[in-house]
Amino acid sequence: MKDITTLGALKKSGYKSRTIKEELRENLVNRLQKKEKVFDGIIGFDDTVIPDMERAILSRHNILLLGLRGQAKTRIARMMIHLLDEYMPIVGGSELNDDPLNPISRYATDLIAEKGDDTPIEWVHRDERYVEKLATPDVSIADLVGDVDPIKAASMKLAYSDERVIHFGLIPRSHRSIFVINELPDLQARIQVSLFNILQEGDMQIRGFKLRLPLDIQFVFTANPEDYTNRGSIITPLKDRIESQILTHYPKTVEIARKITEQEAKLPEAQSKAIHFSETLKVLLEQIVFEARDSEFIDEKSGVSARLSISGYENLVSTAERRMLLNKEKSTTVRITDFWGMVPAITGKVELVYEGEQEGPYAVALSLLSTSLKKEFLDHFPNPDKLKKGRERDPYGTIRAWFSGGNTINLMNDSSDKDYKKALDKVAGLAKLVEGANIDAEDRYLYMELVLFGLTEFNIISKDIVDSTFSFKDMLANMFDDEDDFGGFGGN
Repeated sequence: MKDITTLGALKKSGYKSRTIKEELRENLVNRLQKKEKVFDGIIGFDDTVIPDMERAILSRHNILLLGLRGQAKTRIARMMIHLLDEYMPIVGGSELNDDPLNPISRYATDLIAEKGDDTPIEWVHRDERYVEKLATPDVSIADLVGDVDPIKAASMKLAYSDERVIHFGLIPRSHRSIFVINELPDLQARIQVSLFNILQEGDMQIRGFKLRLPLDIQFVFTANPEDYTNRGSIITPLKDRIESQILTHYPKTVEIARKITEQEAKLPEAQSKAIHFSETLKVLLEQIVFEARDSEFIDEKSGVSARLSISGYENLVSTAERRMLLNKEKSTTVRITDFWGMVPAITGKVELVYEGEQEGPYAVALSLLSTSLKKEFLDHFPNPDKLKKGRERDPYGTIRAWFSGGNTINLMNDSSDKDYKKALDKVAGLAKLVEGANIDAEDRYLYMELVLFGLTEFNIISKDIVDSTFSFKDMLANMFDDEDDFGGFGGN
């Protein structure tokens, strides 16, 4: 089909015109009948968003994807191009993608009238039939719809109302294509009004001149619910003309979130081979994001994007790689102490409420990490607060006694694997506790580290952070150290 170069040959081939919505619908029907995945790579929406999208396409609807940031709205819209035919014929030289069998522009109709079956045909790949525009307050009607070109009118000696002197905007140039407007509420109300008739009738007005162009466009809009109050709104008449509004959402489980993060994180091959990332720490990373979405310090209406966990994943691996390079090692493992290296990935991706601003972004990030560490610790080890005194043996007794004896352990962020393991091996009872928890040998030291951080959350031992060094010691010893700073209990 792509070898056809003239209108006459196209007619003989049996080609039939279809609207873009019919094209999307027919190709979706074929995919569903063959049980082929339509939105490949979209995880966690199998029972919610994707069926809604398929129903909207089958209904030939324009679509509004409504959801908080980082919920794959734009990605879903971009994947709709896979439901288009691979190539589409247009009248050669047409800037409006004119259908050779159903032209709409003055250029195409004049050319066909002049050359008939010899009218040249060009083929457009489906990747070129996707147009995306981010709505910002400075977007003008000329950007979207078009404007009169006075220079062209003067040189061609034509009236301003003549179609041939119009410089067409993005929407007319998206004829027979998918047109996406991201963050629709950011578009000024008067600009949204200009979309009314385009959506419904195909009419456009440029400088007061009414232009009848039966545009054939699949519109997809995206919006964040928070924008309705913060920056603007979708005006009611426009919203009424968008037939399907589909609500997106964040991953409902940590397991789904993990799959998304691992799919989206961009790691160099060298990093992937050299850095071991424990499954437990991957869960911990996602738990931080789930905690952020429930945090009283973070604006829930703004949302916490999946990009936080993706950036955090990349940051954690890079933190471990940096340490490995500094110590001239060939491989290493992501540690819990590395999570302090991903704090910048947290602070830049959350919107704090007033109470959060009072705490400060760094303190909020550490609070999220602390809460997540506590939960992860309890998933693997007994709760120290719920041990029945005198009725069962304290699994942390030997560790408590070691720290009570005045012993201290220091874990440096950039310490070599050898020094890291040597430091953890010093703590009496720590290795034995982990061995009893049926931990993989590869993750043995990671869990030893988790026990230390977990016990600090229950105030069994204390943790101080000084100059990139984590110092663990007995709680009472730490209290005495504080008193010494003030001259003892007497406070002289």
